[in-house]
Amino acid sequence: MDLFSFPPLSATLDAAYAVMMGVASLLQPVTGGLSAAVAVVILTLVVRTILLPTGVAQAKADQTRARLAPKLQALQRRHRNDRERLQRETMKLYADENASPFAGCAPVLIQAPIVGIIYALFLHNVIAGHPNELLTEELFGVPLGASLIGSIGSGSLTVPAIAVFGVVILVIAAVAELTRRLLRPTPSASTSTSGGEGMLRMVGVLQFGTAVAAMFVPLAAGLYLLVTVAWTLGQRLILRRRYPLEPSSHGS
Repeated sequence: MDLFSFPPLSATLDAAYAVMMGVASLLQPVTGGLSAAVAVVILTLVVRTILLPTGVAQAKADQTRARLAPKLQALQRRHRNDRERLQRETMKLYADENASPFAGCAPVLIQAPIVGIIYALFLHNVIAGHPNELLTEELFGVPLGASLIGSIGSGSLTVPAIAVFGVVILVIAAVAELTRRLLRPTPSASTSTSGGEGMLRMVGVLQFGTAVAAMFVPLAAGLYLLVTVAWTLGQRLILRRRYPLEPSSHGS
């Protein structure tokens, strides 16, 4: 059963459709056939601007985690054989510091439904009982509702599609590599004693997960992901200067 057939979700999708079509219509005289794609980019920038406070919260959370790293390392050594006690002491440490181990998760949690809505906008032929005109929109001859994997599977992959999807995916991967290099976590003694080196390598690999996702989602959602990762990199670099991570002490 389609989740977006339920009235609340259907109404949400219809509202998102109306906003997207409204922005595209305003852009039409300037951007022509690219109006829907540009609308996706503009709405992404609007969403990211609204989410700026959560980005600041995430930067502060990263700073707090870096500051608490030596204390957490000491707790891990002291209670390494008592997981329950370690968990209690860890939560107590965060409470004493007026912090939370889950701080900074808001951007990911908030964006997940947004990506889902954009995905659904370019997946449904009918939205709230009316035809979905967004499916007729294109970017350089490639339908915004098409995906790379779907086009390969249906045998409809064209040269323009290869070029457009290739650029989107390669730019996302390039931003992921820049993010990995410029914001690489600094290994600490705590990571070396708890298999953290492998975790750091895994974080580096996960940076490229968005590029993989862009192969499966509609092109419109891929554009959203592209703008999002580029914005996130710039935002994190700026906020890292404002909220620098304190160097962790290396325990023996």
